[in-house]
Amino acid sequence: MNREPSSESRRPPKYGWGDFLRDRLSYAIALFAGVLLLAAVVDLDVRQTGRLSAGSLFYLLLLALFVLGAWLAVDYYRKKPYYLELNAAAARLPDLDAPLALRTASSREQEAVVRLVEGLHEAYRNELNRIRREQDIRHHFTMRWVHQMKTPLSVIDLLAQESARPGEGGGFAEEERGRSILEETERMRRGLDMMLHAARLDKFEIDVHVRLTALHELARDVLNDYKSLCIRHSVFPRLEGEASVETDPKWLGFVLHQLVGNAIKYSKPAEGAKKLLIRIEPAAEGGVTLKVRDQGVGIPPHDLPRVFDPFFTGDNGRITEESTGMGLYLAKQVCLKLGHRLTAESAPGEGTTLTVEFRPAGIHRI
Repeated sequence: MNREPSSESRRPPKYGWGDFLRDRLSYAIALFAGVLLLAAVVDLDVRQTGRLSAGSLFYLLLLALFVLGAWLAVDYYRKKPYYLELNAAAARLPDLDAPLALRTASSREQEAVVRLVEGLHEAYRNELNRIRREQDIRHHFTMRWVHQMKTPLSVIDLLAQESARPGEGGGFAEEERGRSILEETERMRRGLDMMLHAARLDKFEIDVHVRLTALHELARDVLNDYKSLCIRHSVFPRLEGEASVETDPKWLGFVLHQLVGNAIKYSKPAEGAKKLLIRIEPAAEGGVTLKVRDQGVGIPPHDLPRVFDPFFTGDNGRITEESTGMGLYLAKQVCLKLGHRLTAESAPGEGTTLTVEFRPAGIHRI
């Protein structure tokens, strides 16, 4: 249980001249006692021999070292609880409540430090709670806004489908306009879904539901969602292999949507028919790999190490104005949270391969 700072600890620490003298009173007493002992020895030796002998000087040195050692030992054991709590607080880092391990103070100076640390911790906690409340408000607003935007999108989508039907809209131009509206509304829907998943990523542990999932069925559903887009841009998808893995189908479906969407987006500039291959195959130690391979423009070597960075679009981002630089970043974060591994291989003009590795021990990290 975390210890809350008491009302006494909330007072601003005050440390003055009187406190300074009180903390060093024991030093003064030890010094005074040592001086008295040395004076007594000198006086006794002078009275008996009339002079200070070499043996007496050696005895004085031993006596001074004894007094110093005894005082240091007493002072250490007096302050030992404080030192132990200081080490315990350091060992608990980066726990936010680590400073609260400091409770014992053997001097007014240490007490002032303890109060100051507790006051800073309380102020930090209050500021952190305020920021978290603001984030929760923004998170709640974002999710409500996305859900509200999906309703008019659905209406627009229905109207566009009616316009795109042959023989009902008034000619080829009207049908083409309807198909363009459908494509744009689908882009808006995917953008809203990306925003919704990004908002939910902070609450991932609450939203995750792991179960045995057929990868080939999930991949087939994702390809069906992009069927019209593939036809429009001469991309021919193919699915090879079957396997089932332990994962969250909703979050993994989001990842596959990002990978397939990127494959189509960066295949559009290439001339002629392009292939899009999703291959599922067994891997070492009972694992499974899912590869999404396209024949698009590819990724330049200097951009490849940064494709999973947030907001990074690279050279290819200048080719397609749709790029936000967040799709692969979110896909990577989801895979990390699910215990999967996402990697990228590419060469300019030869396409890109995104690989998701499902390791048997990875999912148990959730």
